[in-house]
Amino acid sequence: QVQPVESGGGLVQPGGSLRLSCATSGAGFSFLSMAWYRQTPEKQRDVVATITSGGITSYADSAKGRFTISRDNVKNTVYLKMNWLNREEPAVYYCNRDSTVKWLWGQGTKVTVPP
Repeated sequence: QVQPVESGGGLVQPGGSLRLSCATSGAGFSFLSMAWYRQTPEKQRDVVATITSGGITSYADSAKGRFTISRDNVKNTVYLKMNWLNREEPAVYYCNRDSTVKWLWGQGTKVTVPP
Protein backbone atom coordinates (compact mmCIF):
# COMPACT_ATOMS: atom_id res chain seq x y z
CA GLN A 1 0.00 0.00 0.00
CA VAL A 2 1.22 3.45 -0.89
CA GLN A 3 1.46 5.96 1.92
CA PRO A 4 2.50 9.54 1.09
CA VAL A 5 5.00 11.39 3.23
CA GLU A 6 4.17 15.03 3.78
CA SER A 7 6.65 17.65 4.97
CA GLY A 8 7.27 21.38 5.06
CA GLY A 9 4.80 22.48 7.70
CA GLY A 10 5.71 24.61 10.67
CA LEU A 11 5.06 27.84 12.49
CA VAL A 12 4.45 30.83 10.27
CA GLN A 13 3.35 34.35 11.08
CA PRO A 14 0.11 35.70 9.61
CA GLY A 15 0.80 36.81 6.08
CA GLY A 16 3.71 34.42 5.74
CA SER A 17 4.38 31.59 3.30
CA LEU A 18 5.16 27.91 3.37
CA ARG A 19 5.87 25.27 0.77
CA LEU A 20 4.60 21.80 1.52
CA SER A 21 5.95 18.67 -0.14
CA CYS A 22 4.42 15.25 -0.56
CA ALA A 23 6.64 12.36 -1.59
CA THR A 24 5.03 9.21 -2.90
CA SER A 25 6.18 5.85 -4.13
CA GLY A 26 3.11 4.95 -6.10
CA ALA A 27 3.61 3.32 -9.43
CA GLY A 28 2.05 5.27 -12.22
CA PHE A 29 2.17 8.51 -10.26
CA SER A 30 2.38 10.59 -13.40
CA PHE A 31 -0.99 9.25 -14.53
CA LEU A 32 -2.81 10.10 -11.32
CA SER A 33 -4.71 13.19 -10.24
CA MET A 34 -3.48 14.34 -6.86
CA ALA A 35 -4.83 16.62 -4.16
CA TRP A 36 -3.89 18.41 -1.00
CA TYR A 37 -6.34 18.17 1.89
CA ARG A 38 -6.65 20.17 5.08
CA GLN A 39 -8.01 18.98 8.41
CA THR A 40 -8.73 21.00 11.51
CA PRO A 41 -10.00 19.56 14.80
CA GLU A 42 -13.45 20.95 14.14
CA LYS A 43 -13.87 19.87 10.54
CA GLN A 44 -13.60 16.94 8.25
CA ARG A 45 -10.74 16.66 5.84
CA ASP A 46 -11.45 19.10 3.02
CA VAL A 47 -9.87 19.44 -0.39
CA VAL A 48 -7.63 22.49 -0.73
CA ALA A 49 -6.22 21.99 -4.24
CA THR A 50 -6.08 19.38 -6.97
CA ILE A 51 -3.86 18.73 -9.96
CA THR A 52 -4.50 16.35 -12.83
CA SER A 53 -1.94 14.21 -14.58
CA GLY A 54 -1.81 16.90 -17.26
CA GLY A 55 -1.20 19.69 -14.78
CA ILE A 56 -4.67 21.22 -14.69
CA THR A 57 -5.27 22.69 -11.26
CA SER A 58 -8.28 23.63 -9.16
CA TYR A 59 -8.61 25.25 -5.77
CA ALA A 60 -11.02 25.68 -2.93
CA ASP A 61 -12.41 29.20 -2.86
CA SER A 62 -10.38 30.00 0.25
CA ALA A 63 -7.16 29.05 -1.53
CA LYS A 64 -7.67 30.75 -4.88
CA GLY A 65 -5.08 33.40 -5.60
CA ARG A 66 -2.92 32.43 -2.64
CA PHE A 67 -2.06 28.73 -2.98
CA THR A 68 -0.34 26.97 -5.86
CA ILE A 69 -0.28 23.22 -6.35
CA SER A 70 2.36 21.67 -8.58
CA ARG A 71 3.94 18.30 -9.25
CA ASP A 72 7.23 16.74 -10.28
CA ASN A 73 6.56 13.45 -12.02
CA VAL A 74 10.23 12.51 -12.00
CA LYS A 75 10.41 12.79 -8.22
CA ASN A 76 6.86 11.47 -7.67
CA THR A 77 6.24 14.55 -5.54
CA VAL A 78 3.41 17.04 -5.17
CA TYR A 79 3.90 20.53 -3.76
CA LEU A 80 1.65 23.16 -2.25
CA LYS A 81 2.95 26.71 -2.04
CA MET A 82 0.87 28.73 0.39
CA ASN A 83 1.10 32.51 0.53
CA TRP A 84 -0.62 35.00 2.83
CA LEU A 85 -1.51 32.44 5.45
CA ASN A 86 -4.04 33.68 7.94
CA ARG A 87 -5.13 32.82 11.45
CA GLU A 88 -8.00 30.65 10.20
CA GLU A 89 -5.67 28.24 8.46
CA PRO A 90 -3.78 26.30 11.10
CA ALA A 91 -4.40 22.67 10.27
CA VAL A 92 -2.79 19.40 9.35
CA TYR A 93 -2.25 19.10 5.61
CA TYR A 94 -2.30 15.80 3.77
CA CYS A 95 -1.89 14.74 0.20
CA ASN A 96 -3.50 11.80 -1.53
CA ARG A 97 -5.04 10.76 -4.78
CA ASP A 98 -7.87 12.91 -6.04
CA SER A 99 -10.11 9.91 -6.36
CA THR A 100 -12.68 7.89 -4.45
CA VAL A 101 -9.96 5.24 -4.35
CA LYS A 102 -7.25 6.57 -2.11
CA TRP A 103 -3.93 5.45 -0.77
CA LEU A 104 -3.31 5.09 2.93
CA TRP A 105 -3.25 8.48 4.61
CA GLY A 106 0.14 9.75 5.68
CA GLN A 107 0.96 11.51 8.93
CA GLY A 108 0.35 14.91 7.41
CA THR A 109 2.29 18.06 8.08
CA LYS A 110 1.09 20.61 10.60
CA VAL A 111 0.81 24.29 9.85
CA THR A 112 0.56 26.64 12.81
CA VAL A 113 -0.31 30.33 12.56
CA PRO A 114 -0.07 32.09 15.94
CA PRO A 115 -2.88 34.44 17.01
